Amino acid sequence: MPVFKQYTENSYRWGIWKTSESLEEMLALLPHKGKYEEGIGKFAAGSRRLEWLAVRVLLYTMLGEEKEIRYYSNGKPYLADGSFSISISHTKGYVAVLLGEPKKEVGIDIEYYSGRVRKVAHKFMRADEQESLFRGTETWSLLLHWSAKETMFKCMNASDVDFREHLHVMPFIVGEQGVFSAAEYRTAEKRNFQIHYYLFPDFVLTLSL
Repeated sequence: MPVFKQYTENSYRWGIWKTSESLEEMLALLPHKGKYEEGIGKFAAGSRRLEWLAVRVLLYTMLGEEKEIRYYSNGKPYLADGSFSISISHTKGYVAVLLGEPKKEVGIDIEYYSGRVRKVAHKFMRADEQESLFRGTETWSLLLHWSAKETMFKCMNASDVDFREHLHVMPFIVGEQGVFSAAEYRTAEKRNFQIHYYLFPDFVLTLSL
């Protein structure tokens, strides 16, 4: 389908693509599909092939030109021409891409709505973090905490990050969208973050600019 959601502001832009196409349909959306066929061949699972390709289609749709995505040894993506900083995320049926100013850390995370997050909450929720009810459940709040910490992690360039010990989401009241504060205690900088978030029927999205 066309871009599910796209947002552009002066120094950054982000978009979401819903992966409802086949591989062939996805390839047809790119101007030089031959250069991507080798890339998708690296994945055995069809779902991973679609996710990988959907990211390239979304990026091309957002910019109107092809960009080569490369990866550092730690798996973090970057654009070969350095024209933007980039962060990528995917969840069941969707991919998300965030572009920011060159050499500035950005992070984006998308998490499909599922009550299973409650079973693993003890792995990432701190004692001083607060769950809150939204639409009659704590699931949205837990998903936002988890997603925010994934977003922070993507901005940190640090290894051995414990999501419960090193990442802290400050109390906030969940709404359809908003901004809340967070902090990391893993690096010497001990950075503070402003996490922007959006709730959709199927998933949550968080990003740090």
